[in-house]
Amino acid sequence: MIEEEELRSYLASSGAFLEGHFLLSSGLHSPNYVQCALALKAPAWAGRMGSALAEGWSGPKPDLVLSPAMGGLIIGHEAARAFGVDFLFTERENNAMTLRRGFVLPRGARLVIVEDVFTTGKSTLETAAVAAAAGAVTLGAMSVINRMGERTLPFPALSLLRLGLTTYQPEKCPLCAAGVPLVKPGSRKFG
Repeated sequence: MIEEEELRSYLASSGAFLEGHFLLSSGLHSPNYVQCALALKAPAWAGRMGSALAEGWSGPKPDLVLSPAMGGLIIGHEAARAFGVDFLFTERENNAMTLRRGFVLPRGARLVIVEDVFTTGKSTLETAAVAAAAGAVTLGAMSVINRMGERTLPFPALSLLRLGLTTYQPEKCPLCAAGVPLVKPGSRKFG
């Protein structure tokens, strides 16, 4: 297992905690962002985080791990390795989450969705919808970081670290008022 303070320290030293003016996928603005890709670039740490997620899971053992691309690729693979199960991922195609690359979810398969960061829950829910459409069962979801605040998912969820980062509605953003350039991090494209 990874202690919370050790994980916080590693995230900071890896450069994953960013400060500036960020446009989040929710449309909100924030002076903080967590770029988990910077933390997951170290294979030893990615493996430790994947193992910690699998160790912390209290539900039934999944038949496979399913992750949304891009953010869930590395941590999902590492969690699947720790569980000793296969790993598949979804991708956005024409702005809709889907399975590609010949991936097939077996009907009745019990799976856990693994992501790097829960922010709004949108990618997790879209991935769960893909699983349900294929006749698979989502047991729950896991992430390295949970930024969802008071929002919850409709199934059991586990995160290694909960972060309450500051967010602003665009029209009330003091960073916009101060003229700080807005940056769109992450992998989701939106209008």
